[in-house]
Amino acid sequence: MANLTVWKFDDADAAEGVLEELTSLQKQGLIKVLDGAVVSWKDGAKKPKTRQLHNLTGAGATSGAFWGMLFGLLFFVPLLGAAIGAAAGGLAGSLTDIGIDDDFIAQVRAKVTPGSSALFLLSADAVRDRLAETFAGRQVELVHTNLSAEEEAKLREVFVD
Repeated sequence: MANLTVWKFDDADAAEGVLEELTSLQKQGLIKVLDGAVVSWKDGAKKPKTRQLHNLTGAGATSGAFWGMLFGLLFFVPLLGAAIGAAAGGLAGSLTDIGIDDDFIAQVRAKVTPGSSALFLLSADAVRDRLAETFAGRQVELVHTNLSAEEEAKLREVFVD
């Protein structure tokens, strides 16, 4: 089963660095990175920059259209007007089955702000201890996950100082 997690960093460039480390862990067989995207929002910028991952080998990797729609809902819909917003709202409702609902959108909008970055990661088979080492010493927050409550609690335990 694939896990969708969203990690928020207090630095606009931090998510990109962590992504490189996760790619290295994947080569070691310690995580399967099925798909993902990075959002980085520099101080003073009107909107964040987004970059989706490419050339991933995981079965079931999501498409660019998925990430584009998701980031449109998260960061650009308030600027588009009522008609487009209503249509996007209908699309957002269809994403509820995979853990993307209004609460998810509100959480991410509130957390990913100028001066921060986020890593949206679709992964499987992670070795949690090695994942914890990757995030050690960083200002990082798990914003969202589709893990069960028990799995999420175990993951959060890893990051308690």
